[in-house]
Amino acid sequence: MGLVILVLFQAALAAGAPWGRAAWGGRYERLPASLRISSAVAVVVWLGAALIVLDRGGLPLLDVPAVVSYWGTWALVPLLVIGALVNFASPSPYERFGWGPFALVVAVLVFFVALG
Repeated sequence: MGLVILVLFQAALAAGAPWGRAAWGGRYERLPASLRISSAVAVVVWLGAALIVLDRGGLPLLDVPAVVSYWGTWALVPLLVIGALVNFASPSPYERFGWGPFALVVAVLVFFVALG
């Protein structure tokens, strides 16, 4: 669910939702075109991540090769930790106090799925 929340949030940003203060450093209310494109790319990346984690967790929505779900889940753990650290270092309070802890919790949950 955490990854789905990221997908929905990034999709809303890509569509022009006024939530830019909670993303990409918090510089904009509504993201400029370049960051909206980045959010659209993030939708694809996080959706792929969600599919990999679901497969590894035993709830496959697509036929993901076992090697991809295994190594993909393990690759996501450090990426999510790095994402949490970047959010904790952001000038945006929404990222520091919202997305930072959120990403850290998702990283821990993905870690437990990877162990399984």
